Amino acid sequence: MLINDNKEILLADEYVLDTKMTKFPGGGLHFGEGPEDCLKREAIEEFGQETEIIEHFYTTGFFQQAQFFTNTQLISIYYTIKLTEPIKFMVSTKHFDFPELVNGSISFRWRLISEMQPEELSFPIDQHVVKLLKSKISK
Repeated sequence: MLINDNKEILLADEYVLDTKMTKFPGGGLHFGEGPEDCLKREAIEEFGQETEIIEHFYTTGFFQQAQFFTNTQLISIYYTIKLTEPIKFMVSTKHFDFPELVNGSISFRWRLISEMQPEELSFPIDQHVVKLLKSKISK
């Protein structure tokens, strides 16, 4: 989770598996890869930039069936991160800001945490994390 000085979090609008989704940037582990190595690889793949891990934020504490794969359970691990250099990738103000709807399309946008609603994100674990973020920010 990339959070800026304005208490905005970076969201990814993606079109994957013929489905529009809004989520936190990230992806899945490759066999033999640890969570922190995965995070660094995914940042290079999605942002084209290196990141530094600030801290572990949350690991799924409840059962979640995978939406796209049968007989598969999800475990999600969330870290707060920072970029090692200023942002070099495009950040939009519009949802799904890509030229055409093709699998693999992705765009990024900032969203003020205090104004977010869990339902804005597509997946139950991300929705739960929004509630945790809002609680932490309000303290």
